[in-house]
Amino acid sequence: MTQTQKILVTGATGTVGRQVVAELLARGHTVRALTRDASKAALPAEVDVVQGDLTEPDSLISALEGVTGVHLITFGGPYFAPLETGPRILALARAAGVRRVTVLHGGGPTPLEDSVRTAEGVDWTVLMPVEFMSNALEWADGIVASGEVREPFVSRLSAMVHEGDIGAVAAVALTEEGHAGQEYVITGPELLTVGDKVASIAAARGREIALIELTEEEAVAQWRAAGQPEDVIDFLLQVYGDTPEAGRTVVDTVEKVTGRPARTFAQWAAQHADAFTATAPV
Repeated sequence: MTQTQKILVTGATGTVGRQVVAELLARGHTVRALTRDASKAALPAEVDVVQGDLTEPDSLISALEGVTGVHLITFGGPYFAPLETGPRILALARAAGVRRVTVLHGGGPTPLEDSVRTAEGVDWTVLMPVEFMSNALEWADGIVASGEVREPFVSRLSAMVHEGDIGAVAAVALTEEGHAGQEYVITGPELLTVGDKVASIAAARGREIALIELTEEEAVAQWRAAGQPEDVIDFLLQVYGDTPEAGRTVVDTVEKVTGRPARTFAQWAAQHADAFTATAPV
């Protein structure tokens, strides 16, 4: 049995951070969570929530006391700019006796991830998940309001991953030997089209959902109406129209690292069925 360890999780209130916290707790470890506003963290009572900011590394000094591992993110501050503070954060971690570091890949080269990869004196692991299953929550309002999903490129394939499985891989890498210097691409267990995802959500909520395929022009108009910036729209057209190979290739990282199969989208949909179901009037 793995010895109980104390782990510092940064970005602890984010989609992945919350899952890292949950997985560490489930494995019997002690968790310290870093957030810019501790009053809004809404984390389990047993979590030691501390206030700090990755853009101000010295605010982490007390948070690093007594921890053996740290989970890092690559963006910070109010506008989620790429963090330039990696060298100082890693120096403080080494000084505090941190043994292991995981970093959540930010979608491309970032200064903080570069600092982690070149860090001496700590065992580092880079987590590279593909599309999150939780992205499907973007459809919730349309499904509840009109029972439909409106998307372009509906035949595109995704090996999307349950965010809990990202947390599970992180928890193992932070607390067990054998993951130093690894770059883990993390996917789900199957390739899915948009239609496959919609069908799973429909089954989970017990009601049909219409899938309406949009042209590129219609999709751009919809995204602009929703307030998406032009650079985000360009990115969506690129990844949806020509999904990178890594995003549509299933790998068995979750099972190899955690010892259990990756969770399916049908399981995710069942867990989140309420989000796609209209609330009865009070």
